[in-house]
Amino acid sequence: MIDLRRLRDDPAYRQGIERKRVRPGLLEELTAADDERRRLVAEVDGLRARQNAASREIGRADPQDRPARIAAAAALKEELAAAEARLAAAAARVRALALEVPNPADPAAPAGGEDDAVTLRTCGEPVAPPPLDHAAYAERMGWVDVAHAAEASGSRFAYLMRDAALLELALVAWVTGVLVAEGFVPTVPPVLVRERTMEEAGFFPTDRHQVYAIPDDDLYLVGTSEIPLSALHRGEILDEAALPCRYAGFSSCFRREAGTYGTDTRGIFRVHQFDKVEMFSFSHPDASDAEHERLLAIQERIVGGLGLPYRVVDIAAGDLGAAAARKFDVEVWLPSEGRWRELTSCSNYRDFSARRLGTRVRAGGATRLVHTLNGTACAVGRTLLFCFEHCQQPDGTFVVPEVLRPHLGRDTVGPPG
Repeated sequence: MIDLRRLRDDPAYRQGIERKRVRPGLLEELTAADDERRRLVAEVDGLRARQNAASREIGRADPQDRPARIAAAAALKEELAAAEARLAAAAARVRALALEVPNPADPAAPAGGEDDAVTLRTCGEPVAPPPLDHAAYAERMGWVDVAHAAEASGSRFAYLMRDAALLELALVAWVTGVLVAEGFVPTVPPVLVRERTMEEAGFFPTDRHQVYAIPDDDLYLVGTSEIPLSALHRGEILDEAALPCRYAGFSSCFRREAGTYGTDTRGIFRVHQFDKVEMFSFSHPDASDAEHERLLAIQERIVGGLGLPYRVVDIAAGDLGAAAARKFDVEVWLPSEGRWRELTSCSNYRDFSARRLGTRVRAGGATRLVHTLNGTACAVGRTLLFCFEHCQQPDGTFVVPEVLRPHLGRDTVGPPG
């Protein structure tokens, strides 16, 4: 949720919103609606004061005057009820419009849209394509079965099998261990949440079209454990000394992938269900930029530890999601396509979600909204497919990344006989 006062009074704040290419006229609609809401607040307050005064006068009036005063008080009561109804409708309109407005882009975020991200650094060199791309290799090894998954569930689902399933468990164990050593609390959160939780995390209304709904129970399947993790401190006031509060969430995630028809249909690059380890941090507002860099450094350590060549890109303002003030992506070289593809991202939401959640920090005798940040530690299926290409040998053997060998119990996996 945005700060309406800053929208009115701070030109830089408004400019940060406009850099995200909001719907034309939205900000003007919102400020006009808020003007009407504030006018009605004054009207209701005035009527309430008059009604209270009229009620007090009834007891003081002479008996012959009381019927008239009672009638006048009743009329004021009806007028107040009508004004309160108008105020409730006006407040609902302000809230609906405010929910459409994205978090302002950080001034440091590059200008432009999807094609204007800025590469900050590249680590490792692109390599030539392997004998088989990730989809063909996974099929050859018997690791991914999309045919039977389509029979069971439809397109964009997969069975992960044999050593690929063991590699997933090894990845989750290794990554979670890295995060625990960095002070993150390991968490397995619920993956079904209420609409309120989706909204407070910053995903509704903008991402509703990507979410699977369970209408009979008024619940939604999450696309990232960031959503339930954000609710851990809903409505709480945290002590300054407790920050940052860091959580490492492991969960299955579900996304409809609306609008991606015909895109990345082979293998497990873009599927409806996948597992992920997610970092989430409640940060002191004065320290969130440093916390953002910390999350990014952990992501680089994980991707680099797997031996994958990668680059870090700073996402342009017009390509940021509604909740993010700034976002960095880590892209890995996909040899079969000869290009960099996104593997992880990390975002600073500043106080956008905390304002909806009501999560604050007590510092210096006052309270302030915390800042929330999130970052993918490991999108398991996508990480595996990059490994399928980079760790594949000409004879079909798979060389297990060194960091996973203690968890998997072997150095190589041979092709099926």
